[in-house]
Amino acid sequence: MILLTYAFLGREKPVVPCYQVGFLFCQFALQNISIYFCKYMSKEYIGEFEELILTLVAALKDDAYGAAITEEIESKLSREVNLSAVHVTLYRLEDKGFIKSELGGGTNMRGGRKKRIFTITSAGMAMLKNIKDSRLRLWNMVPELKIAAE
Repeated sequence: MILLTYAFLGREKPVVPCYQVGFLFCQFALQNISIYFCKYMSKEYIGEFEELILTLVAALKDDAYGAAITEEIESKLSREVNLSAVHVTLYRLEDKGFIKSELGGGTNMRGGRKKRIFTITSAGMAMLKNIKDSRLRLWNMVPELKIAAE
């Protein structure tokens, strides 16, 4: 069965079976979806929690996996988070192309199960730099929070 899908950052997600709408409509829809993403989704914005997770992936480097990120948030920020919320956010950031993942080696302590290790991409680093620059510009507008730009 052929499915009408849209490709977004290398991932295909099914939308509707082609036999229900016809092949020509499928081609038309795929073309328009890609035009829409190029035109209207060219500037990505991420939320506060996504920014936090992305920053920790960059900071933890080779040790960036779900449980380690959760522990860092709880220890450094005194903020309780759900491991599942961290995982959902990691996968969303991966779908957006800001991080990538691969399976690490299994350990006896984990019963041979492998960890999914996340690393930041160049797009993710660019996003963090843009966020930092934007925040610095805004903070410099408030005299009580003035921070020297780097």
